[in-house]
Amino acid sequence: MKITLLKDGIVYDLEKDRYDKKDIIIKEGKIAEIAENLSDKYENMEIIELNEKFVFPGFIDCHTHLGIIEECTGKIGVDNNETSDPVTPHLNGIDAINPFDIAFKDAVKSGITCVMSGPGSNNVVGGRNVVIKTVGTIIDKMIVKNPAGFKVSLGENPLSTYGINDKCPVTRMGSAALIRELFMRTEDYIVRKENNNIKERDIRLEAVIPLLKGEIPLRVHAHRADDIVTAIRIADEFNISKMVIEHGTEAHLVKSYLKEKNVPVAYGPLLTPRIKMELKGRRYASIVELFKEGVKTAIITDHPYNSIDCLRTVAAIAMAQGLSFKDAMKSITINAAEILNCQDRIGKLEIGYDADIVVYDGNPLDIKSKADLTIIDGEIVFKRE
Repeated sequence: MKITLLKDGIVYDLEKDRYDKKDIIIKEGKIAEIAENLSDKYENMEIIELNEKFVFPGFIDCHTHLGIIEECTGKIGVDNNETSDPVTPHLNGIDAINPFDIAFKDAVKSGITCVMSGPGSNNVVGGRNVVIKTVGTIIDKMIVKNPAGFKVSLGENPLSTYGINDKCPVTRMGSAALIRELFMRTEDYIVRKENNNIKERDIRLEAVIPLLKGEIPLRVHAHRADDIVTAIRIADEFNISKMVIEHGTEAHLVKSYLKEKNVPVAYGPLLTPRIKMELKGRRYASIVELFKEGVKTAIITDHPYNSIDCLRTVAAIAMAQGLSFKDAMKSITINAAEILNCQDRIGKLEIGYDADIVVYDGNPLDIKSKADLTIIDGEIVFKRE
């Protein structure tokens, strides 16, 4: 059994919001112990001297298109939108991810150890997404959770993709109607299936069943406040208990309603120009308002719309608007993990958690700081020379 000791690190305690000098023991890819002076705990340990550098849980980006929109490939590597049909529930993001996309290297160099990746937002119903670690060559071996959510989109993107050609949806009403139609058909299909009254399986409706049974969350692309409210309305109509608002540009306008409905927000991207109407209200202070209201919020890059290695940059800018260091770190660790429903494995430095760890030479939200070491599942995947 391989045992690794990370010796003399300054470990950040997310719950207590403080630093303590501690050792970390890793066994079989998991955190086995965190305490002071563990050097004599086991024989034949691999010892990595951290020399009092700063240790954090691996960062998590809970909304990307990593590996699906590949860098440096042109159109042939852009697989995020199947625009042959506005309703494609049967698509699986995993089938489009290329783990050799150069952006995976950018992720580990900045300490990002886990992401959600999935279909884009041009379709009203885009398909299913997946949570993966950011290192590997076989995507099936990188999976943390699959499927991890069911993607639908409201607002500008489907309308500008299909409506301009007079194909449904032409209006926001059309988008909502397509989603309801799919969910109603699936409800009827479930009844027939339970009564053994199905001659052939329907791949589209089969893909929706885990959502309607509460096994995976509804993940809704929504920028405008009215679209966010529409998403909640549809979820209530079909008793969908798990939902995430993605992007949420105007989420601050309905923050109390989001709190009331216990709906989290994967907020971003922020390092982009306001290239469409829905982004008019984009501002960093919205993250602060959502945290103050008690809405579970994570910061996202929406890679490649912001580069994956800009995740901590956005968190740092949010701090400049008044977000505390603790909340900024939560937004890229435990909050992101909880939104992905993976909080039992990632997002914390605790015994039993995956040994996904990043070591920085200073405060990671200080732009001058650099990642020295990134560990995923107990293995060193990046080491700064």
